[in-house]
Amino acid sequence: MPVWKGFTAISFPLVYVLYILFGTHYTALCYALVVLVVNLLHRRPLRIILFNPAQLALSIILSTAMLSLFKPMAEASLQSTVKTGIAEFSILLFFFFLFNNLIVDLVLIIRPQPYSLKMWKQKTITELNNTLISLAYGILLYILGSQNRGEIDVFSYFFFFSPLVGLSLLSSTIARLKLEKKKLKALFSITTELNQIVPKSKWNSTLKESFFQFMNVEASILWIKENGIWRHRYQEGRTSLSHSLSAVVYDQFESMKHPIIYNDRKTNVGIAEDCFDRDLKSFVYSPLVVDHETVGMFIVARSRTKSFTNEDVQSLATLSNQLAAVIKTQMLLSEKEKRLILEERNRIAREIHDGIAQTLAGAVMKLETAGKIYMKKPDETLKLVNESVFRLRESLKDVRESIYALRPYPTEKAGLVAAIFRKIEDLKKEYKQDIQFEKRGTDFVLSPMAEKVLYDSFQESIQNAIKHAEASRIEVLLSNQADHILLKVKDNGKGFSLFQAMIKAQKQPHFGIMQMNDAAEKLNASLQIDSKEGEGTKVLIMVPKMGFEGEEIHDQAHASG
Repeated sequence: MPVWKGFTAISFPLVYVLYILFGTHYTALCYALVVLVVNLLHRRPLRIILFNPAQLALSIILSTAMLSLFKPMAEASLQSTVKTGIAEFSILLFFFFLFNNLIVDLVLIIRPQPYSLKMWKQKTITELNNTLISLAYGILLYILGSQNRGEIDVFSYFFFFSPLVGLSLLSSTIARLKLEKKKLKALFSITTELNQIVPKSKWNSTLKESFFQFMNVEASILWIKENGIWRHRYQEGRTSLSHSLSAVVYDQFESMKHPIIYNDRKTNVGIAEDCFDRDLKSFVYSPLVVDHETVGMFIVARSRTKSFTNEDVQSLATLSNQLAAVIKTQMLLSEKEKRLILEERNRIAREIHDGIAQTLAGAVMKLETAGKIYMKKPDETLKLVNESVFRLRESLKDVRESIYALRPYPTEKAGLVAAIFRKIEDLKKEYKQDIQFEKRGTDFVLSPMAEKVLYDSFQESIQNAIKHAEASRIEVLLSNQADHILLKVKDNGKGFSLFQAMIKAQKQPHFGIMQMNDAAEKLNASLQIDSKEGEGTKVLIMVPKMGFEGEEIHDQAHASG
């Protein structure tokens, strides 16, 4: 039955009726046999099967012996039959509670496992609840029994105890359902947390925090196969893992495809026996299998023999399958990361070969030519040197831009506004340019994609104004409005023909205007370029506060900004 801070078995009122009807020895024998059958049906370890009936029978015998000492005093002091009966019931209940808990406490103290004060307090509170409920039922038994309700027979006792039995059966079912619900909730929590994180180092701590809520075990160890090498990744509880296992053990791990249960250490404990404390008796080996490949091994242990049920093994197998998927994802991400790094290296190598390397080679050849004709053609030599210096300066800028591109993106480090402000300050120092920056409206959080597109558009526009438009004044406006964010870059440069620029963009795919337009389309943004030759250029990009990256749900939470 559920009681405050736990569950308990309310059996004493039934035991007391047996004691009234048949005496001490019959009651002790009957109680012991019932508990023995229950333990056998639950397939509990032999030591529990033998200990529990003996403990309860001994508690009954000792408590009835104490009752025989106090019973004469109760009968002498209390004239009422009902009061005497309640007093006898209370005395027997008190000593049964006392002896039963003393025996259990003694055994828990001398066993190898720790028995903390918190555990003792929890057990004592639960048993006190049991005692109070039993006391209430005993008082009710004597009060109803004192009334003239006819002959009291077996059927009378049956109907009297039927609510207690029915409530016990119902509460037992509810307790099992709550336990299963708790396990399912813990499994859901584990799988949700694992699915929401990139499976790097974090998922180890996630497993450690949630696993013991999912399955009550006393020790667990996890091995993972990474890049063909088995590594120990996680351990908790009473383990003694201090070194790597042998290659033979790892080979046997790889051969396992289904969970294996070992119920008794004396019979068989599996291949990882040395990794656990000697007093652990039951083990479950649960391999982590993906596409018929074993990528890990999860082993759990308990101190009682035959303590793992089929449901426990199935639950552990479910968790192992989830972990296997996480590990496989980690492997795929690692392979993708390596591939991306290799592709990036190849791209950088091509850019250096086709760009900077060619420029440097041309500059070297001109300088070599200048050295040869220095005495004969000094004017032509000076021209070659100047051309080489110009090319080297351009190459130096390309190198700086390449280095800058390899750094973390500016908006990722400081945010959009700070990145724009910093870029403007750098351009002022480098080109001595008159650049004005104005920000309007209240800041709100943008998606990284939106910040990147806005920053790229700003950078492309301002670079065009400096390098190509020969502008003497540039105005930059960033405005957070009710339903969109506006970026405007305006210059007083020489302008250009938009028609000619679009023709040029068709022939040169990397032309900046086309890149800006494609990026704006990804955000459902609108890009406007207003320019005429001799009248300057104005570039506007308006990004709606919802619909980033082409979806209406992105950044919806910030639409009110």
